[in-house]
Formats: sequence, structure tokens, C-alpha cells
Amino acid sequence: MAKRIDEIRQKVETEGEVFVSDLSRIYNVTEETIRRDLEKLKNDGIITRTFGGAVLNTTSQNDRVHFFKRKGINLEGKKKIAKLLVDKFIGVNTMMIDNSTTVLEAVKLFKDNENLTAITFSAQIFQELDTCKMKLVSTGGLYDEKNRSFYGKPAKEAMKKYNVDLVLLGCKGLDMERGITDSSEGEADLKSEMASRAECVVLLADHSKFNHTAFVNFLDWDRIDYLITDEKPSHEWLEFCEQMKIKLMY
Repeated sequence: MAKRIDEIRQKVETEGEVFVSDLSRIYNVTEETIRRDLEKLKNDGIITRTFGGAVLNTTSQNDRVHFFKRKGINLEGKKKIAKLLVDKFIGVNTMMIDNSTTVLEAVKLFKDNENLTAITFSAQIFQELDTCKMKLVSTGGLYDEKNRSFYGKPAKEAMKKYNVDLVLLGCKGLDMERGITDSSEGEADLKSEMASRAECVVLLADHSKFNHTAFVNFLDWDRIDYLITDEKPSHEWLEFCEQMKIKLMY
């Protein structure tokens, strides 16, 4: 079933639209089975259901744009988040960082801290910070050109050698019930591993990520220590963070 759902996801991402009757014939299963598959993809934020089928969720589609396109989206908001972060954690000595564009903006402000060591699976960060004084350690691994990062078992195994003060994580979606989500299963796995190696977990998410769900969950709310965003969240989110004992900064 998991393989079929993944193939349907890839099909709708490629073609933009799928139909229950066509999928039932292709996979030789009942239309009711296909409807259940589509319901799961809908709950994961991948598709929007239509009469007789489904279309690709536009938010989901935006989640998968190339690194350099993502980098320019809401840049001012990302810079606000970066400033809040560096003011709070300027004295940190060790950290892990993912490959999100929001985290990249934050790390730029740490680059002259010669006492800081950062471990990352991002490849792009080495180009962005080619003159930095901080020490950068790459996990290595299989290379993903689209996301300018490494992934896979080698990257995950490399992380297990380290224990750090802080981890900085970006995401594609925040949902009170479903937790913190990303569009890539491989990256989600690495982010989850990073969180397990850190004393303090910091989530960086601009206002557009609230109340959205991407393909795969990589962290539950009880693992988050700080949530830093660019705008004041809704009253419901303020109460939620207080209830979960998450330090909210905006």
C-alpha cells in the first residue's frame, strides 16, 4: 500500500491531476481503495480532492521548488528571525544546522564567531560562508542537487558522533495536531536525528508555515524548546505554545 501511495503522489506531482477510475485500473484495486489512498495524501497536504479525483495542492507544490527559488521567498521575514536568534544565542559553542533557507540566513550572522562549531548536511552553506571564521563540519552523504544538500544513511551515521548545545531547524509546515512537517522524507529523517543530538531544539518558521501540513512529520511539539517567527501568531498559537512550554519569540 505504501508503495502505491508513493507512486500516486509522484504521479500527481508530475501530471498535476489524477482520477480515481484511472488509478483503479492502473493498480488493479477498487475505486474505494484509491479513495482511501487519496484521503491519506489529502491529510498529508499533498493534494486537494476534486470530483472523481484530485489535483496537486499548490502549497505542496511550492514546498518542492528549487533551493535558489526558496531562498528569495519572504527574505525579510527570514532576516527578522535570524536577528532574534543571534541576539538570544550569540554565545553558543556547538550546533547542528539543517539546509533550510531560514536557517541559512541565521547562520550568516554567526559566521564570524571563531569559537563556534556547526555540523550540517547542507552543501550550499559552504559556498555562502566561504570566508567565515566559525568551524563548519559536513556530514557528507548522497548529494541532492535540487536542495543543495546531502542525505541518506552516511549523513545520518555521521551525526551520531556529535552532541551539541543547539540545533536549528526549518520546516515546511506547523500544525497543532500533526506537529512539525517537511516535504522530503530523507531530510525529515536527518532533522529528527539532529534534534536527538541537541540539548536545545530551536525551530525557525516564518508566518506562512503556521496551520500548514507537509508530506512527513519529523518532530513532535514536546521536543521543541524555542519557536522563532517573524510575526505575532494568532491567539490560539500563543496559548498552544504556552501550554506546550515552548518559548515563543517574534
